[in-house]
Amino acid sequence: MAQTKGRFEVHDLGSYKLHVYYTNDALGDASYIIEGKDALITMEQPLFKDNVAEFDTYLSKLDKPVEKRITDYHVGGTGKHDVVMAQGMPEFTKGEIYSDMMKGFTQAFGDAMTDMPTGKVTEVAFGTTQTWAGVTFEFRHGAASDFPGASILIGGKAYYTHWTPTKAHISHLQISSPAAIDAEIAEAERSLTSGAELFIGGHGGAAKRDAVEFKIAYLKKMKEILAANKSSQAFVNAIKKAYPGLPGEAGLEDLGKVLYQ
Repeated sequence: MAQTKGRFEVHDLGSYKLHVYYTNDALGDASYIIEGKDALITMEQPLFKDNVAEFDTYLSKLDKPVEKRITDYHVGGTGKHDVVMAQGMPEFTKGEIYSDMMKGFTQAFGDAMTDMPTGKVTEVAFGTTQTWAGVTFEFRHGAASDFPGASILIGGKAYYTHWTPTKAHISHLQISSPAAIDAEIAEAERSLTSGAELFIGGHGGAAKRDAVEFKIAYLKKMKEILAANKSSQAFVNAIKKAYPGLPGEAGLEDLGKVLYQ
């Protein structure tokens, strides 16, 4: 299928196919299509107009009805379609933190962003398992330090979190305080016990188990470095030394600032 901005990859997970859409947008967002035998589920539809058009074109070519659209951490271009969200997330998206974030995006990106969705929202309780398009969606609490979105185990094979685990330095947007380090370690360890073979997120795309294991080891090392250093710059220097050449070094200054504020 023709692609003009982002790119798609497909993972065959036996009982369903997972279509991963790497938007290549300024936020590093990823969107997903879960393809069951007779129907489709979308997750985290794109936020920018070019991506919305590309995603919708790809979706239509799959030639199956969309049974549900899941908006978990990212409000996107679902238009007038009804969506489902984790319990408490609809209220959170209307609150000051999320509203300010979206205003910031509007100021930064202007007309490139799609219109905000207007469809009906249904909440899904944490601790419940839904079955859509013949695929199970187990809604679990996400990291304690994060927005009240869900970590979702899909068909027992793919584990969705807000951020895809990567072999790179972690953003200050994910680790925004010392307490968040422990919260992210706990969530990553839970994901490893889920039985999943693929780990996906709203930022990033798809990764294997080794990326989760790297993330856990990295965060534990970060805790050690944080405890051993008194200043932001000393922390940055130490983590660069511990992981020479690791992608994402440019963001370490911001990470240091939030950890030492």
